[in-house]
Amino acid sequence: MGASSGSGGQESMKADRERATEPAHQVVSRELREGIAAGDYRDGGKLPTEAELAQRYRVSRQTVRRAFQDLVADGTVYRVPGRGTFVTESEGHYLRHHGSIEDLMSLSSDTTMEVLTPLHRRVDIDAASRLRLDTDIVYTVAFRRIHEGVPFVLTTVHLPEQIGRCIAGRAEVGPGGASSHTVIGLLEPLLDSPIAEAAQSITVSGADTEVAAGLGCEQGHPMLRVDRLYSDTTGRAVDLSVSYFLPEHYTYRVTLRRSNR
Repeated sequence: MGASSGSGGQESMKADRERATEPAHQVVSRELREGIAAGDYRDGGKLPTEAELAQRYRVSRQTVRRAFQDLVADGTVYRVPGRGTFVTESEGHYLRHHGSIEDLMSLSSDTTMEVLTPLHRRVDIDAASRLRLDTDIVYTVAFRRIHEGVPFVLTTVHLPEQIGRCIAGRAEVGPGGASSHTVIGLLEPLLDSPIAEAAQSITVSGADTEVAAGLGCEQGHPMLRVDRLYSDTTGRAVDLSVSYFLPEHYTYRVTLRRSNR
């Protein structure tokens, strides 16, 4: 017990040191972001002014301005000249910021995967071609993801046969499967090489019969289609996912930054 307590104390001290060296504007933006997530400010609600926050955190208005810039950049707030800074409205939308493979895997933290078509072995020439396979055999599973009781996306995942066998028989992708996992989250510990890249394309498409039935919308309903081809560190394609998102229940946001040259 004593060793465990000491370890925990060291971790706490390390965290305190890291916080102590955190730039002031990042402290302000982090605490405002945490307050927004905790519900301290409602969607569309106005945040305190720069002067008020400068006094609260005992920093300059320039520091607060930089904190606001951080929050605007990641879509947490928006600014209206002459009126103030407001929390971005997200009610009724599932909002994720995607910037890494880890972000995509973290969908499991607050959504549920509900299997509609269990993982099975099949012939799919198109999927096999996109996975750059020498055979037409793939493993396929279809599921929808649910956030706060509302289904917002239907996804079909195609896997090379060798990789599909790794998770065949898992309850999470079997009949009636429901879990907080993602397919790439299930695969990652079983792969010889970790997933390193997701090549993505985004288009608009009408809901077909399967998508409409799975998400409770009308056939032909406009959908946001997102195709992702995941590859490992050797360049081998390991997962092809095709997702149809309901735009009224999903917001996709990416922050682009200037590269350092």
